[in-house]
Amino acid sequence: MRITAELSLYPLSDDPIPKIVTFIESLVAGRDVELVVNQMSTQLRGELDVVVACVNDALHQSFAAGGSQVLVAKFLNADLPIADPPDLG
Repeated sequence: MRITAELSLYPLSDDPIPKIVTFIESLVAGRDVELVVNQMSTQLRGELDVVVACVNDALHQSFAAGGSQVLVAKFLNADLPIADPPDLG
């Protein structure tokens, strides 16, 4: 089953950008998933087990690096075309 996930990481620190970039880079490290990053979130799509494993591994690495963090995640059991803008018409 293919899914779509939307993730937003919020490091509770004075300099959050490096932690966010590291989290995004670790999401797809050697995995067969599609990733799109925009100003508000990161979207992944792929097979359910692969996407969940990506999120799990990246979250473990991010939490192990230290500092308080919040991850907001949404999972949809549909294969949305995340690289294309939505059709609102």
